[in-house]
Amino acid sequence: MSLDRSRPGYDGDAWYLQVPAVAAVARDGWDLPAGVTFLVGENGSGKSTLVEAVAHAWQSRVGGSAPYWGPQPTADVSSLHRHLRLDAPRPTPTGGFFLRAEAMHEYFAGISEGSLRAYGGSPLHTFSHGESFLAVLRARAAERGFYVFDEPEAALSFRSCLALVALLDVLRSEGSQALVATHSPLLLALPGATIVELGDWGLRVADYDEAELVQDWRDFLPAPQRYLRHLLA
Repeated sequence: MSLDRSRPGYDGDAWYLQVPAVAAVARDGWDLPAGVTFLVGENGSGKSTLVEAVAHAWQSRVGGSAPYWGPQPTADVSSLHRHLRLDAPRPTPTGGFFLRAEAMHEYFAGISEGSLRAYGGSPLHTFSHGESFLAVLRARAAERGFYVFDEPEAALSFRSCLALVALLDVLRSEGSQALVATHSPLLLALPGATIVELGDWGLRVADYDEAELVQDWRDFLPAPQRYLRHLLA
């Protein structure tokens, strides 16, 4: 992907171009690897900005050929998606969907109307958010496409996160591509996935054991009081 500065409304001083990770994509472009790519980093590092921009740019490219792709851009979404140029293999994948944690209810309400058979005949709103998410992904996992998730673990328990890892592996084996912004070290453990850390440096690929997110959790879990004693009265 690359940034098309010739499109109407481009603003070189836009706030998102001040985010190092976004600035790196704008400057150098970014070849999204095949399979599953995880974006990790601190709050404000640009994970959601990038995944939402990629998702909405893809939505405009495939149009109505990808049913129930995901929420339309809202007023609080940056204009970055209007200037992203995305390339894809041919034939262009038209399956997949975009899902962010805070938009799950809206998404599930939209697809429950005519697709009940795929979910055991029950409306998705009768399930928990986590159950609904996994049910939708299981029903569409064999559909070759592009899947974009923004912090999917927000609705999932530990065991449901393990189920998501297995489903991401199915997507990859079926020839799909997935881009996932996450804070979950469990998801990062998917063998063969690409881990990209966002920060002041822009973008960098990391091995699982070297990722800052994994190291932080490994330090915390054996001795949480080492952290909490500095925070709690």
